[in-house]
Amino acid sequence: MKLSARFSDQAYALLRIVAGILFAFHGAQKLFGVLGGHQAALWSQMGLAGGIELCGGLAVALGFGTRVAAFVGSGEMAVAYFQAHWKLQMDSQLFPIVNHGELALLYCFLFLFVATRGTVKWGLSRKC
Repeated sequence: MKLSARFSDQAYALLRIVAGILFAFHGAQKLFGVLGGHQAALWSQMGLAGGIELCGGLAVALGFGTRVAAFVGSGEMAVAYFQAHWKLQMDSQLFPIVNHGELALLYCFLFLFVATRGTVKWGLSRKC
């Protein structure tokens, strides 16, 4: 067995944990105004996004309800991309590197991948 295949579950778990923690940091920025962020009104769209990011990120990192949390986070990032970054016009705004939407798209597809794999290893729930 190749070395890369032998440690693929551990590498995936590290990816899941780090991505979840970083996502939770974005939520903390929105909810509490910490880490260089601005506090959003709790029941605003930004406040609800912060709740999804904080709770969902922690769930993904801890491996508890991973599939559901990652799927919701993926959907939230798709909405964030289309609402905040992509413009309905056929010019350079279409490209994520230009409209600054690359992080939203990366989280969207990363969490979609996590939703398909689940916790796998090093989590509170291995079946979610």
